[in-house]
Amino acid sequence: MRKSLIIATVFFVLFALLSPIVQGSEPLFVQECGVVDKGESVPDEIIVGFREGVDVAKATKKVESILGTMIARKGIKNFVVFKIPPHIINAVNRLLLQDPDIEYVEPNYIAYAFDLPNDLYFSPYQWNLYDYGMKSNGYASNYGVQAVSAWKTTTGGGVKVAVVDTGVAYEDYSDSLGTYARAPDLAQTNFDTQDAYDFVNNDAHPNDDNGHGTHVTGTIAQSTNNSLGCAGIAYGATILPIKVLNASGSGTYDAIANGIMWAADHGARVINMSLGGKTGSTTLSNAIKYAYGKGVVIVCASGNDGRPSVSYPAAYTECIAVGSTRFDGNRVRYSNYGSALDLVAPGGDMSVDQNKDGYKDGILQQTFASGKPTSFGWYFFQGTSMASPHVAGVAALVLSMHSTFTNEQVRQALQSTAKDLGTAGWDKYYGYGLVNAALAITYNP
Repeated sequence: MRKSLIIATVFFVLFALLSPIVQGSEPLFVQECGVVDKGESVPDEIIVGFREGVDVAKATKKVESILGTMIARKGIKNFVVFKIPPHIINAVNRLLLQDPDIEYVEPNYIAYAFDLPNDLYFSPYQWNLYDYGMKSNGYASNYGVQAVSAWKTTTGGGVKVAVVDTGVAYEDYSDSLGTYARAPDLAQTNFDTQDAYDFVNNDAHPNDDNGHGTHVTGTIAQSTNNSLGCAGIAYGATILPIKVLNASGSGTYDAIANGIMWAADHGARVINMSLGGKTGSTTLSNAIKYAYGKGVVIVCASGNDGRPSVSYPAAYTECIAVGSTRFDGNRVRYSNYGSALDLVAPGGDMSVDQNKDGYKDGILQQTFASGKPTSFGWYFFQGTSMASPHVAGVAALVLSMHSTFTNEQVRQALQSTAKDLGTAGWDKYYGYGLVNAALAITYNP
């Protein structure tokens, strides 16, 4: 007997929306991160630079006799570091600059590693990406995903991540359905435009007409170190946009199944699905099995009902089901939980401002208000939809370091290195714990 096809409306995301942070309000948020503080220098050292053609060894001995001290270090070229008492530095500078062999005298300034991106809103608003102990508005965050440390090693280059969602604001394009624009904070993000596809309108232009997919994409691979907006976890990765949800944020299982298989057939190593329904489906299950059989890491949101059961497709064993935490590391009350839960990641809680930055603790990324796909701002969203792309982004970082890993090895890397929360070991509220990018990329099976 012919099986009836299950056409289900997808439970998309239960998020609260704060007023957008628009470009016009940027001065309020400007904050330089990881720059050199030119007021800091080694207090008892100066660098003396000699002119071209000067015999540095002979000139150095002359300076030593003037200062009555030995050199601290010799440069590769024509400069030397001297240690002298701090209280006589200014007088010494004036004296040395009278020597025709000396080109300059300067403090030995202290520089710092650029381990924070220069994106304007990274600090203090993207607490979800912080390393443990980093401060947001003076409040230490110990429940970010440690992306900052991971970026010192990899940014996800060479890995394709499919975003199966409402589409992505990835191109400037107009058709009979409307006019779309590429989000400014995705301008440097890598996109697979050749294989992008829209299973709602059945064309090759999966532009976002809702805003959800663009926000999700930002968490995975927002353009980073571009002095604009926000950072993304795997900002060196390539995004494959696939549209399966309409402008209202809902779609059918057949569209989702098609999107999953399309991603698997077009080189995606990771699929993120920040969507779900309460009911299982043979069509959906078969698509999941197909992609999993091709080695794809499938990451899904657990759902936002607060129910003791995980939504589909996250509930399938082949998928990594992701629940949601807030700034203090506790599970957010809307986050579905249960026996199928694998991991948690920051999803935000718009009912609190635990880091006291003046905004409710959502997940910040650039997107647009529904129906306005050419007018962008930075929005705080909450939901397991926001948690899932954190794990997808970390999976991309792992694969960029270990390109031969199977999808099961990636899962083990994520689960075995997660920060244990709740009851020791796996539990139904937190799974194996909070995903940890810095440790996951070092996993060795």
